[in-house]
Amino acid sequence: MASLSLTQIRGNNPVAEFARTRSPQLGFPLRSSRVGFRVFASESSNSKGPEPDLSVNVNGLHMPNPFVIGSGPPGTNYTVMKRAFDEGWGAVIAKTVSLDAAKVKNVTPRYAKLRADANGSPKGQIIGWENIELISDRPLETMLKEFKQLKEEYPDSILIASIMEEYNKAGWEELIDRVEQTGVDAFEINFSCPHGMPERKMGAAVGQDCALLEEVCGWINAKATIPVWAKMTPNVTDITQPARVALSSGCEGVSAINTIMSVMGINLTTLRPEPCVEGYSTPGGYSSKAVHPIALAKVMSIAKMMKSEFANKDLSLSGIGGVETGGDAAEFLLLGANSVQVCTGVMMHGYGVVKKLCSELKDFMRQHNFSSIEDFRGASLEYFTTHTDLVRRQQEAILQRKAVKRGLQSDKDWTGDGFVKETESMVSN
Repeated sequence: MASLSLTQIRGNNPVAEFARTRSPQLGFPLRSSRVGFRVFASESSNSKGPEPDLSVNVNGLHMPNPFVIGSGPPGTNYTVMKRAFDEGWGAVIAKTVSLDAAKVKNVTPRYAKLRADANGSPKGQIIGWENIELISDRPLETMLKEFKQLKEEYPDSILIASIMEEYNKAGWEELIDRVEQTGVDAFEINFSCPHGMPERKMGAAVGQDCALLEEVCGWINAKATIPVWAKMTPNVTDITQPARVALSSGCEGVSAINTIMSVMGINLTTLRPEPCVEGYSTPGGYSSKAVHPIALAKVMSIAKMMKSEFANKDLSLSGIGGVETGGDAAEFLLLGANSVQVCTGVMMHGYGVVKKLCSELKDFMRQHNFSSIEDFRGASLEYFTTHTDLVRRQQEAILQRKAVKRGLQSDKDWTGDGFVKETESMVSN
């Protein structure tokens, strides 16, 4: 990550008392490099100052804001991706494509909701969402034509292709070559779909096996000539391990997290699981508001690893998970993410939600006197430590507070009974 290394400085804004050193540009053959950053917040608290700038540069890709359509139904065809660009999204990641869409067979219904209410209630706020949807079932040639059309009509907008293929080097190379010819700006590699076709070593079957992941990343990065992001699965013990492998194998960035393996629930009337297809179901991917704290923890772990091990490299991190407000996005950015993806949020609130997200993020920036995303990106990362260190810090703080209370603070505090001890409490030697 372009330097998540933080250096403490003094300033009037306690939230902004940090600075980030710039990392050197790295040159990748035929690939753009992302700009390094130095972070300072303005000392002025005048909220009537210049409009906060939401634009970001990620791996050489300029986006008007950090909000990216996450791979899934919101990027499934030309019509909806065009809508996303027209509404003002910073970038669009298309639904995952593979060489042979004929093998992809979706079912209906394929979604289920979890509400903050009793089991099966149609009321209450939606806090969780499960899907058992597969990757794109549209012919690859059709998707490629639509990618090409979108880039012709929106040459300055960022279109990212999500791709996934079987464990076959030639297949990966063919897919990369054909997709690159459409003019897309980057790849996101789906190493994380939690359901469907694991027997073909696709999706999470690769992302959960670091040896397999390293080999496939090697194939991809030897062939691709545009930036590559590896999308991480949360369904592992330590997400930093596959993230480390992907970055060490040449990927310019990682995205985290994909959905969490789940069973949404059991219908207590029919006794059948949800989503119910002909009376049966299968575990699927869990998303929406309820996964946000889990996603933050995973992104934090990856960001700390990147800061420690890849601080001098020009890499990026895209945060995903339960983003429905500008505040949700700000949390990912404060942990060091360069961009923030939204998928389920679009399915629930529509493409126009990006305007609300941008407005709320600007409000947050005005509140803290930030003029750009880089003024606060990664600001909160340094405040995560180990439990052992928390204990030490608290013990030291208690001792310091006790030390402050030593001695008499005022002449009125003398008691007479403890005169000698009270005198001694104020002796320095």
